[in-house]
Amino acid sequence: MAKPGITIDIPGFGKVQINSILSDYTGTLAFSGKLVAGVKDRLLRLAELVDIHVVTADSFGTAESELKGLPIVCRRLKGEGEDEQKRRYALNLNRRYVASFGNGNNDRLHLQAVKEAGGLAIAVENGEGCALEAILNANLFVIGAVNALDLLLEPTRLRATLRF
Repeated sequence: MAKPGITIDIPGFGKVQINSILSDYTGTLAFSGKLVAGVKDRLLRLAELVDIHVVTADSFGTAESELKGLPIVCRRLKGEGEDEQKRRYALNLNRRYVASFGNGNNDRLHLQAVKEAGGLAIAVENGEGCALEAILNANLFVIGAVNALDLLLEPTRLRATLRF
């Protein structure tokens, strides 16, 4: 059965339909390798509405255990070119209907790919910093994973931020 998705009508920006989330893990959903408090609950709520993909270099080696039991796809990157691997993953999704989250230089290309296709790209600072290139390739910058995910659960917040 298809999930209902999330529809947000943003004055001046346009109608955004989100059917999938593509997110980094380390520094975006997690701090020091541990899922940030409140993120698990939000991922569970969002998973009822959209498909969720977490693609990560997994710097701390904890993503699989921290995300265990959640109805998401988790892919750990291998080898060099993490930024290109994440971009290719995004290209295999219908980017126009994706909300993409990231904080690192290795997230800049998937954020850019989603933004350029008309999807929603969100740079997230979760206590470990946010690369300037990630910010420049996003539609908006948010402090905290919970705040970032809440933008999809409470779309009026996005409307207020992105309208023009």
